[in-house]
Amino acid sequence: MKNSKGFSLLELLIVVAIILIIATIAIPSLLRSRQAANESAAVANLRTINTAEVTYLSSSGGNYGDLTALVGAGLLDDTFIGTATRPKAGYVYNITATGSDYTATADPASTNTGRFGYYSVPDAVVRYSTALAPAGQGGRSVQ
Repeated sequence: MKNSKGFSLLELLIVVAIILIIATIAIPSLLRSRQAANESAAVANLRTINTAEVTYLSSSGGNYGDLTALVGAGLLDDTFIGTATRPKAGYVYNITATGSDYTATADPASTNTGRFGYYSVPDAVVRYSTALAPAGQGGRSVQ
Protein backbone atom coordinates (compact mmCIF):
# COMPACT_ATOMS: atom_id res chain seq x y z
CA MET A 1 0.00 0.00 0.00
CA LYS A 2 1.32 3.39 -0.99
CA ASN A 3 1.06 6.18 1.56
CA SER A 4 0.84 9.47 -0.35
CA LYS A 5 1.38 12.74 1.41
CA GLY A 6 0.77 16.24 0.05
CA PHE A 7 -1.05 17.40 -3.05
CA SER A 8 -0.75 16.17 -6.58
CA LEU A 9 0.25 18.51 -9.38
CA LEU A 10 -3.26 18.38 -10.82
CA GLU A 11 -4.80 19.46 -7.51
CA LEU A 12 -2.39 22.39 -7.26
CA LEU A 13 -3.15 23.49 -10.85
CA ILE A 14 -6.88 23.43 -10.14
CA VAL A 15 -6.43 25.62 -7.05
CA VAL A 16 -4.26 28.10 -8.99
CA ALA A 17 -6.84 28.23 -11.80
CA ILE A 18 -9.63 28.96 -9.32
CA ILE A 19 -7.58 31.76 -7.72
CA LEU A 20 -6.90 33.29 -11.15
CA ILE A 21 -10.59 33.23 -12.04
CA ILE A 22 -11.52 34.96 -8.79
CA ALA A 23 -8.77 37.57 -9.34
CA THR A 24 -9.96 38.39 -12.87
CA ILE A 25 -13.43 39.04 -11.48
CA ALA A 26 -12.33 41.05 -8.43
CA ILE A 27 -9.57 43.31 -9.80
CA PRO A 28 -11.73 45.41 -12.18
CA SER A 29 -14.23 46.02 -9.37
CA LEU A 30 -11.40 47.10 -7.10
CA LEU A 31 -10.09 49.54 -9.72
CA ARG A 32 -13.55 51.06 -10.26
CA SER A 33 -13.97 51.44 -6.51
CA ARG A 34 -10.61 53.20 -6.25
CA GLN A 35 -11.55 55.55 -9.12
CA ALA A 36 -14.85 56.39 -7.44
CA ALA A 37 -13.05 57.10 -4.15
CA ASN A 38 -10.53 59.34 -5.92
CA GLU A 39 -13.35 61.23 -7.67
CA SER A 40 -15.19 61.78 -4.38
CA ALA A 41 -11.96 63.02 -2.82
CA ALA A 42 -11.40 65.40 -5.76
CA VAL A 43 -14.85 66.95 -5.32
CA ALA A 44 -14.31 67.28 -1.56
CA ASN A 45 -10.88 68.83 -2.11
CA LEU A 46 -12.32 71.38 -4.55
CA ARG A 47 -14.86 72.33 -1.89
CA THR A 48 -11.96 72.76 0.54
CA ILE A 49 -10.23 74.99 -2.01
CA ASN A 50 -13.42 77.07 -2.36
CA THR A 51 -13.53 77.59 1.40
CA ALA A 52 -9.84 78.54 1.44
CA GLU A 53 -10.42 81.04 -1.40
CA VAL A 54 -13.23 82.77 0.51
CA THR A 55 -11.04 82.99 3.61
CA TYR A 56 -8.10 84.30 1.56
CA LEU A 57 -10.37 86.84 -0.19
CA SER A 58 -11.40 88.37 3.13
CA SER A 59 -7.82 88.71 4.36
CA SER A 60 -6.06 89.77 1.15
CA GLY A 61 -7.94 92.92 0.25
CA GLY A 62 -10.44 91.47 -2.19
CA ASN A 63 -8.18 89.27 -4.33
CA TYR A 64 -8.24 85.51 -4.77
CA GLY A 65 -5.02 83.54 -4.47
CA ASP A 66 -3.38 80.82 -6.47
CA LEU A 67 -2.35 77.48 -4.99
CA THR A 68 1.02 78.65 -3.66
CA ALA A 69 -0.58 81.72 -2.02
CA LEU A 70 -3.20 79.57 -0.27
CA VAL A 71 -0.56 77.12 0.94
CA GLY A 72 1.66 80.00 2.02
CA ALA A 73 -1.22 81.53 4.01
CA GLY A 74 -1.74 78.21 5.79
CA LEU A 75 -5.21 77.68 4.34
CA LEU A 76 -4.25 74.50 2.45
CA ASP A 77 -1.60 71.90 3.08
CA ASP A 78 1.29 71.48 0.67
CA THR A 79 0.00 68.16 -0.68
CA PHE A 80 -2.29 70.16 -2.97
CA ILE A 81 0.79 71.26 -4.89
CA GLY A 82 1.21 67.99 -6.72
CA THR A 83 2.30 66.82 -10.13
CA ALA A 84 1.27 63.93 -12.34
CA THR A 85 3.99 61.87 -10.66
CA ARG A 86 2.92 63.00 -7.15
CA PRO A 87 -0.86 63.54 -7.21
CA LYS A 88 -3.14 64.05 -4.22
CA ALA A 89 -5.62 61.14 -4.17
CA GLY A 90 -5.05 60.53 -7.88
CA TYR A 91 -5.74 64.12 -8.95
CA VAL A 92 -3.59 67.14 -9.80
CA TYR A 93 -4.96 70.49 -8.60
CA ASN A 94 -4.41 73.92 -10.12
CA ILE A 95 -5.80 77.38 -9.43
CA THR A 96 -5.74 80.22 -11.92
CA ALA A 97 -6.43 83.43 -9.99
CA THR A 98 -6.78 86.88 -11.53
CA GLY A 99 -7.76 89.43 -8.91
CA SER A 100 -11.48 89.02 -8.32
CA ASP A 101 -11.85 85.73 -10.22
CA TYR A 102 -10.40 82.24 -10.01
CA THR A 103 -10.77 78.80 -11.53
CA ALA A 104 -9.78 75.76 -9.48
CA THR A 105 -9.32 72.54 -11.43
CA ALA A 106 -8.85 68.90 -10.48
CA ASP A 107 -7.58 66.70 -13.30
CA PRO A 108 -6.91 62.97 -12.98
CA ALA A 109 -3.21 62.10 -12.99
CA SER A 110 -3.97 59.14 -15.28
CA THR A 111 -6.95 57.25 -16.64
CA ASN A 112 -6.50 54.69 -13.85
CA THR A 113 -6.87 57.23 -11.03
CA GLY A 114 -10.02 58.99 -12.22
CA ARG A 115 -12.44 59.18 -15.12
CA PHE A 116 -13.60 62.79 -14.86
CA GLY A 117 -12.06 66.20 -14.36
CA TYR A 118 -13.70 68.81 -12.14
CA TYR A 119 -13.53 72.57 -11.74
CA SER A 120 -14.96 75.35 -9.63
CA VAL A 121 -15.25 79.14 -9.96
CA PRO A 122 -16.18 81.82 -7.37
CA ASP A 123 -19.81 80.63 -7.23
CA ALA A 124 -18.34 77.59 -5.33
CA VAL A 125 -20.23 75.02 -7.39
CA VAL A 126 -18.14 72.01 -8.40
CA ARG A 127 -18.72 71.04 -12.03
CA TYR A 128 -17.50 68.44 -14.51
CA SER A 129 -14.76 69.83 -16.73
CA THR A 130 -15.83 70.15 -20.34
CA ALA A 131 -12.92 68.07 -21.64
CA LEU A 132 -13.27 65.11 -19.27
CA ALA A 133 -17.00 65.01 -18.56
CA PRO A 134 -19.40 62.14 -19.18
CA ALA A 135 -21.36 62.50 -22.42
CA GLY A 136 -23.62 65.55 -22.23
CA GLN A 137 -22.48 66.48 -18.69
CA GLY A 138 -19.75 69.07 -19.45
CA GLY A 139 -20.18 72.13 -17.25
CA ARG A 140 -23.00 70.58 -15.20
CA SER A 141 -22.76 70.63 -11.45
CA VAL A 142 -21.74 67.56 -9.49
CA GLN A 143 -24.56 66.26 -7.29
